[in-house]
Amino acid sequence: MMKKEIVKYINKKYDPLEEHPWEEYPEFITFKHKENNKWFALIMDVPYEKLHIKKQGLSSVINLKNLPEIIGGLRKENGILPAYHMNKEHWITVLLDGTVSKQRICDLIDISYDLTDKNKMKKRAGGL
Repeated sequence: MMKKEIVKYINKKYDPLEEHPWEEYPEFITFKHKENNKWFALIMDVPYEKLHIKKQGLSSVINLKNLPEIIGGLRKENGILPAYHMNKEHWITVLLDGTVSKQRICDLIDISYDLTDKNKMKKRAGGL
């Protein structure tokens, strides 16, 4: 199952704070940096219809941060959507139903992690 593989990848590579913050949705998982408590990924199960996909049932998805100037192009890829319940300028939702390859998802996770990393954010801002 893609969701389990992605959770394993995130935990092995980044050793993040993994939390299940919503009691009513215990399967939803946030992944945060230990240093700054910023989210870099959110995994949840969402009805396809809420994602504007004409299909029955739920899909596991992951929300990831990316650069605003790149997000428009990403959304043209099959299985990459405007962010569900997050800022659509800075975040995307990626289907975890096999539509997007594991490698592509991992690449997008790495970008999201870097964009929310406190030390890398400082370097991008010129050390401010």
